[in-house]
Amino acid sequence: MAGDNDTALAQQGQAFQLKTPKGTRDWAGRDLLLRDHIFQTISAVFQRNGEIPLDTPVFELRDVLAGKYGEDSRLIYDLDDQGGERCSLRYDLTVPNVKHIKRYQIAKVYRRDQPAISRGRLREFYQCDFDIAGVYDPMVPDVEALRVIVEVFRALGMEITIKLNHRKILDGVFEAAGVPEDKIRLVSSAVDKLDKIAWADVKKEMVDEKGIAGEVADRIGEYVRLSGGIRDTIKVLRSDLGLCANAKVKAGLDDMDLLVSYLDAMDIVDTVSFDLSLARGLDYYSGLIYEMIPTTTSANQRGKSSQIQVGSIAAGGRYGGLVGMYGKHPIPCVGISFGVDRIFTLLDARRNKSPSELTHEVHVYIMSAGGKDGLLLERMAVARQLWDAGIRAEYTAKVKPKLQQQFNAFTGPLSIILGPDELAAGQVRLKVRAGDKEPRAQVQSKNSGGKEEVVEKDRGQLVSRDDLVEEVKRQLAALTLEQD
Repeated sequence: MAGDNDTALAQQGQAFQLKTPKGTRDWAGRDLLLRDHIFQTISAVFQRNGEIPLDTPVFELRDVLAGKYGEDSRLIYDLDDQGGERCSLRYDLTVPNVKHIKRYQIAKVYRRDQPAISRGRLREFYQCDFDIAGVYDPMVPDVEALRVIVEVFRALGMEITIKLNHRKILDGVFEAAGVPEDKIRLVSSAVDKLDKIAWADVKKEMVDEKGIAGEVADRIGEYVRLSGGIRDTIKVLRSDLGLCANAKVKAGLDDMDLLVSYLDAMDIVDTVSFDLSLARGLDYYSGLIYEMIPTTTSANQRGKSSQIQVGSIAAGGRYGGLVGMYGKHPIPCVGISFGVDRIFTLLDARRNKSPSELTHEVHVYIMSAGGKDGLLLERMAVARQLWDAGIRAEYTAKVKPKLQQQFNAFTGPLSIILGPDELAAGQVRLKVRAGDKEPRAQVQSKNSGGKEEVVEKDRGQLVSRDDLVEEVKRQLAALTLEQD
């Protein structure tokens, strides 16, 4: 069918361009290896902390999604009516309607946003969620979630700062400043933009678009620009007796005092910044909220250190009524969502600066040098020997490949060169790839026997077939230590 369609297009004089839709991308090769490394690393941390994996449908009933995302509802992809049900592609990964669960999920979500692929902002992208659902004592699951965040980014070798706030404190600040109850979420959405635009622009939005009085906006500004260490910021807020007279502010600060002691016990208090501008515009958050900001830098073309701008790389908080909202009783939950594509963007930049084992799709490239039949069966046998030992290996899919072509295709850290004389002695040559500044091997085709020869200073070391696996593993381990 595809061939018929292409022919029809050609006959009609129409040009056909194969491309991915805007805001999406294909994954292959070294990029896919890095992405899978991220998945495996995060999953290992989750499993160590007792979470179980979960999978859910890629689309949901539209009524289930309605009303959950505030102004962001405009970003939901609605589907045509199929089979009598109105559905939408999932906007995020939703916890199932259960009373007690610790789960994680890695899957794609969809948003009709303006894409910026270089900054990790896509319309189809992976989310990686971790949630604790159930009734627990205050701040216990919250601090566990924060500890999981720290463990994940430590395992990925990334430095982060956790910006956190409390929805009760923020709502209490709005109430104390004089914001009408029906406009609290609108004001919250505007304040959440303070990490992207200046306070003057946020105030203008509140006054001109949200209908908030100028003096009310000024009072809000006195508080939402406060940030710093969690202990110091709590102290500043508690010194404001008028603010603490608000019941929501008082309840939120009591939670934060309790959280500090738990953060100390988990040894992560220095990773946290209390930031009152953090609002998390989604309607369902009801308690502690947080975002993770990378502090990882990369080198620009002039060699100077610069920050890669991708925004937050993980976020979450407490959402007390979302799970179970269609049942008899709401179920308290704490959750985190990791932005896998943004994490990938940062790690990819670091990988390009300092190559690691993830740079190579294979560890060992197997070549033949000489032999009338191209030594195909022998290359297969060596590849099988390495595969059985869990070593990533490859050889060219040609019966009689040219030696220069094999060297040009070789990108891994090690090569194994097979020659008739060495094989007859039960040996092969194992060679570490030359550095980028060293000359690549050259092939001389005119020797006394008319056969191709490798012309290079280092022809590698002779290794017995019986010792090959052990020696390859030793060389790979040594290369890893050098890179570290």
